[in-house]
Amino acid sequence: SHLHPVAMFSSSSKFYHSKARSSPYPGSQVERSEVPEDKVSWLKEWKDYSPVEYTARAVLAGPHWAPPNISDRGFSPKFNERDGEVERKSLNGLYLVENGRPQNPAGRTGLTGRGLLGRWGPNHAADPIVTRWKRDRSGNKVAHPVSGKNILQFVAIKRRDCGEWAIPGGMVDPGEKISATLKREFGEEALNSLQKLPEEKAELEKQLHKLFSQEHFVVYRGYVDDPRNTDNAWMETEVVNYHDETGETMDKLPLEAGDDAGVVKWVDISEELQLYANHSYFIRLVAEKWGAHWSEDPKCPE
Repeated sequence: SHLHPVAMFSSSSKFYHSKARSSPYPGSQVERSEVPEDKVSWLKEWKDYSPVEYTARAVLAGPHWAPPNISDRGFSPKFNERDGEVERKSLNGLYLVENGRPQNPAGRTGLTGRGLLGRWGPNHAADPIVTRWKRDRSGNKVAHPVSGKNILQFVAIKRRDCGEWAIPGGMVDPGEKISATLKREFGEEALNSLQKLPEEKAELEKQLHKLFSQEHFVVYRGYVDDPRNTDNAWMETEVVNYHDETGETMDKLPLEAGDDAGVVKWVDISEELQLYANHSYFIRLVAEKWGAHWSEDPKCPE
């Protein structure tokens, strides 16, 4: 497929904007206007560009997580800055605002409005990647038979909304610290913490604190190629890896799907993974960080 490269935040790599141009729009039958590869960039003049306008009914209903429409009286968001408790700065730097609406920094998507996203401009999320080494019954690390590298596992959830496997994560609440979001979302989605009894919650919190207070690796900060993105609203995330080297901490945290997760389980990391949005890219960065198995190198002997 044709991908449009966008410079990633604090990285020399290239990032791609492709799922944000896919149709139909999630949770609807809405088809985006087709955006040719050479017309994705806002720098490319396109006088005939006529994107479809769409904001989901759930957003227009005005829930606490979704502000009013730009045209509504009394609503004047301060883009590119912290607006009260709401962070409207982008992790990728300044973004343009045209006719009162913020412009997606990765380019055209074929759809205006907010779609399923609550906020105009950046919608900030946090995604914790919790990893451990795959081990046999004797407790020894398991190496891949072809690459010879040890196999890393991560906690994956199956999203209820689309049925795709993903990193457990969610939106940053107004005024909330990223570290708090990471721990809260993992607890809710991978451990079903919201349904636990008080004494169980206390024990979960104790083990979660142990896991999330250790040294960690910031995998990525910036724009996410998410199918919910529009020309005026887009996802950004901070992805953080928490690695349980011995596996002892996670042994005390039994996985149980909750909140937005349909299923939760440990998944072996490899290039064969098909994950939601660009989560596979984040997982690859983690595998590289730990020198773990990713691909079967054909140069290696069978």
